Amino acid sequence: EVFQESSKAVCHYFNGTERVRLLEKHIYNRQLYVHYDSDVGYFVADSPMGESTARYWNSQPEMLEYRRSAVDTYCRHNYEVSTPFLVRRQ
Repeated sequence: EVFQESSKAVCHYFNGTERVRLLEKHIYNRQLYVHYDSDVGYFVADSPMGESTARYWNSQPEMLEYRRSAVDTYCRHNYEVSTPFLVRRQ
């Protein structure tokens, strides 16, 4: 039997970087079990399997602070770096 775990982080930009949302999904065997949403500010369980994981990760202040700062260090930073290549030059 094969077990697979993956995660995916996606940044959503509204009006440039005026409002930015980070959504980080954690998937086990093709089932979303927990996610982090920067609009909420903590991990949310998406299945019974994710309840203990969300509870544990939310009890780690360093982990939550790292995720909260990722909106700036990951999303906004990448937006500034990639925008010149993605936006049509006039």
